[in-house]
Amino acid sequence: MRDLINQTRLGIRSNLYYLSLYGALALPDICGALSSANGQASGEKYKKWFDKYVGEKYEGFLDGEDCYFFRCSLLHQGSSQHPKNTYGRYIFIEPSASGGNIFHCNVLNDALNIDVRVFCEDILAGAETWLAEAEKDEQFVKNFTKFMRRYENGLAPYIVGLPVIS
Repeated sequence: MRDLINQTRLGIRSNLYYLSLYGALALPDICGALSSANGQASGEKYKKWFDKYVGEKYEGFLDGEDCYFFRCSLLHQGSSQHPKNTYGRYIFIEPSASGGNIFHCNVLNDALNIDVRVFCEDILAGAETWLAEAEKDEQFVKNFTKFMRRYENGLAPYIVGLPVIS
């Protein structure tokens, strides 16, 4: 889990905003699933997780439901527009183009402007807080055995001696 968080953060620092945004938006699903009895993601788990671990930073602008709809439209259609969203679209100004200014939580007509770095970091910080709590939970420990991870020396009996991700 820490590898996923760290790689998403590395993407932000490397100006890989698409990849970072996709990774950050997937984290509430993953965290919600790992903490659940059935180990499966759902819209309700996503919304609840976002509201608990990130929502406070976006009060009045973005809640779990809107973030979930945004996640659905971006991850499944490659779009920042979802018909059930409060906003017509989401707009991210690339930090390198902003002259050092941060444009975050601004409503522009029917669009919400969010700083991509701040947004991703907020979700990553929420995931780190959640992980510190979840690692002690029996349900997490059970579900985490299935979590995709990197195996430095392979995964016997399939491949041994080479790093693999499985």
